[in-house]
Amino acid sequence: ESMKSKLVFVCAVCAVAVWSLALFAAPPKRPNVVFVSGDHEYGSEETFPLLAAELEKNYGMQATVLKSSPDENAEENIPGLEALAKADVAVFFLRWRRLPADQVEHIRKYLNSGRPIVAFRTTTHSFNYPKGHPMEVWNSFAPDYIGGPPGWGNGHTHYGHKSSTDVRLNPSAESDPILTGVDKTFHVRSWLYHVLPYPPADAKQLLIGRSIDSEKKEPVENPVAWTWKNKVGGKVFVTTMGHPEDFQVESFQRLVVNGIHWAVGKPVPKKCAGKFSVYVKYHGIRATK
Repeated sequence: ESMKSKLVFVCAVCAVAVWSLALFAAPPKRPNVVFVSGDHEYGSEETFPLLAAELEKNYGMQATVLKSSPDENAEENIPGLEALAKADVAVFFLRWRRLPADQVEHIRKYLNSGRPIVAFRTTTHSFNYPKGHPMEVWNSFAPDYIGGPPGWGNGHTHYGHKSSTDVRLNPSAESDPILTGVDKTFHVRSWLYHVLPYPPADAKQLLIGRSIDSEKKEPVENPVAWTWKNKVGGKVFVTTMGHPEDFQVESFQRLVVNGIHWAVGKPVPKKCAGKFSVYVKYHGIRATK
């Protein structure tokens, strides 16, 4: 009986210890998403905070949004890039920046760490240093890090601001988790980017776009979303969509939320929290106030 009592006592103590550990254990780590906005044209300084708020409210992530300062036209300053050091995923929407070397160093360290990257639209031409500048090599960073063309021009162009894009799932990628809940066909306002022959052959093309009302005579279908493993082994999710009206399209919202989950290594949600409000007007390239 004495031995039995001791066993019961030991079991009770163990149960209390396990219960206490469960009670006081740290909550699961929330993935740290750092958004980096710096485009003249597409309003990412407004769409990114709305997307960040959605990820925090409904998808268990924590988010920081960094913006060009004092406004989207400020090509030489994005304060706070040191936040990338603690990012689990970096989400970029950049266009023709000329950041100082100390700020680019934060980006370089992140890219070379092999951590995941999500990139929107103009990030294919993030930088625009003048010829002969010590940082000029960054103008063509996209092939190595996001599987995109090496800057604007030389075939990397679009089909005109009056055009828009019909999007369809790539049949060979229909089972990809990033496409969960994404309609097989949908329409976006963004004018199609011509990126071919990118992304590279070892990328997975998820979505294909076709220009509608093209201002060019012979529009060609082009990939508008892909995944890839870059030269340092980092997971990459890229979409060349990103016009502010695209963010109002539920399939695009789902694509982006899924893509960020995939990039950070979380299971893509089987059911999303529903369409969220993103009513940001396209302001184009406007003068600094």
